[in-house]
Amino acid sequence: MSLADELLADPDFISTRDEEAADDDQSDNNDSEDVLMRDLEDLEEEEHMEENDEPEENKNVNNEVEMKSVKDVKKVAKLLSSRQMRDILTKIEQLKDTNRSQTQIMGPVEEDPEYKLIVQANNLTVDIDNEILVVHKFIRDHYAKKFPELESLVLNPLDYTRAVKAIGNEMDLTKVDLRSILPSATVMVVTVTGSTTNGQKLTDDESMIVSDACDMALELDAAKRKILEYVESRMTLIAPNLSAIVGSTTAAKMLGQAGGLLALCKMPSCNVMLLGVQKKTSTGFSSASTPRHTGYLFQSELIQRTPQDLRIKAQKIVAAKCTLAARMDRVHESPDGSFGRNLREQIDKKLEKLQEPPPTKTVKPLPVPDEGPKKRRAGKKVRRMKEAYAVTELRKAQNRMAFGVAEDETGSFDKTKGLGLIGQNSGKIRASVADPRVKAKAPKRHQFLGSSGATSGLSSSLAFTPVQGIELINPEERQKKVKEANDRYFGGGAFLKVGKPKQQQQ
Repeated sequence: MSLADELLADPDFISTRDEEAADDDQSDNNDSEDVLMRDLEDLEEEEHMEENDEPEENKNVNNEVEMKSVKDVKKVAKLLSSRQMRDILTKIEQLKDTNRSQTQIMGPVEEDPEYKLIVQANNLTVDIDNEILVVHKFIRDHYAKKFPELESLVLNPLDYTRAVKAIGNEMDLTKVDLRSILPSATVMVVTVTGSTTNGQKLTDDESMIVSDACDMALELDAAKRKILEYVESRMTLIAPNLSAIVGSTTAAKMLGQAGGLLALCKMPSCNVMLLGVQKKTSTGFSSASTPRHTGYLFQSELIQRTPQDLRIKAQKIVAAKCTLAARMDRVHESPDGSFGRNLREQIDKKLEKLQEPPPTKTVKPLPVPDEGPKKRRAGKKVRRMKEAYAVTELRKAQNRMAFGVAEDETGSFDKTKGLGLIGQNSGKIRASVADPRVKAKAPKRHQFLGSSGATSGLSSSLAFTPVQGIELINPEERQKKVKEANDRYFGGGAFLKVGKPKQQQQ
């Protein structure tokens, strides 16, 4: 058994509630604030009791009942005449002129009776939106006999309701002024389509049914605006940080669409951007300038003052900060809104950074030319390679020609080649002059010290003799003996007859 059932079964509770209800009926509009707060506490319990008493068949009436067969809109839309909505609107009417501050709230915000009224009012706005959709379907099904094409031309339920209310049973749409209801482009399309429609004129009873349904939809919309105005005036109590970022009006709309602060803080930032999004129709015109996925946040002053090419990016930045601010408001941190103001400063800095022009490229001047001696590139290997592949004097002579003189040719294997001036100069080829820079220098450890004087460097002072082996001799002495022998035999310029000496006679 639930708590509501236990309270209903308690006779003391029933008698107490009846006495309080009798006191409320006898009181006038100048009741004290304490009695008003006590009534707000009882409002939530009564709401749960009404939900338990309501049969389940009425909750899905939109799916079970065929709209065309229903002649009274009050049978499918009962929210406007419900006790819950009447009580909430009455309490709002009594509290809307009361000014309260954050310091007057004692204890947690959830325990404050006015906070409960704000949450109930936010939840009621969602129910009102669903009820408007039900009434819109009722009007659409009954008015399709008169103007079936209007449903596809005007997609917004409230705009469709206002257009039906303005057109009524008139067949000539040129006599109806729709410029205050619809955009000019849509007005033109509706007027042209209305002149060619196959719809038929409604009877008086059918026209009365449609008119009553339109009045109910407009009354629901007025009640929703009244609730949003009250919630907007109390946003400093319920969501001070969120109001510091996007303003009280936008924050109230976001809370109403999300279904309360708890539901809003559970949403990711990508879904926060879609709160209040509406399906739009291009009516035959280009949709390139119509941004997608835009709702209440995109329509806020913070986004609208941003350049058009940066609005989508700004919307993503603001949605992320709004999610953080809503969660801070849920845990009641920073009740003075300082956290929200800090987030707003961060958003402004990011948007200013996005709007800054790109940095200009600085033109660097050319460096001062270096007139000094440049470092010689490459090294000995490269210079030697150039020397090896350099054009020789012989090749230069072959490349030269004398005018009027036939050059010599040489051929082999059916190929001839001109010799140029080879052999036609002095008959000698100048020797190439070696570059002293690339001349190979032997390292010092491989240099041989030549002998000075007349003695050859190949002569040695060591001699091998069969008697003593290795012995020291004087090479100059040996040369002197050779010279004396040569002078004796060849010095006179004639050969001497050399013969054996005669043997002395014995």
